[in-house]
Amino acid sequence: MIETAATSLLSPNASSLTQAATNRMSVDDAAEEFEAVMLTALLKPVFESIETPAPFGGGSGEQMWRGVLVEQYAKEMAAAGGIGIADQVRAELLRIQETGNREAAP
Repeated sequence: MIETAATSLLSPNASSLTQAATNRMSVDDAAEEFEAVMLTALLKPVFESIETPAPFGGGSGEQMWRGVLVEQYAKEMAAAGGIGIADQVRAELLRIQETGNREAAP
């Protein structure tokens, strides 16, 4: 409520700037999440091929939680900059958004 009042006092364009910032954050989040999903798909076979010795690993518990561990590794990698997938996805999403905004404008 305070943000709405502040944006209306600043200028009529302030609300559009706030919305643009929100859209940019959601685009960034979507691109990073997409990269995390792709990294999970790349890392999963690698971790499935690793055999751990019995005294320090293995068993049904490790097999059950390995997927969760791989997902967390992928999320951390994507948050730290990843391998460039998010940058490409972000650019494409913004291009699509701009094209959609131009077509919707009278």
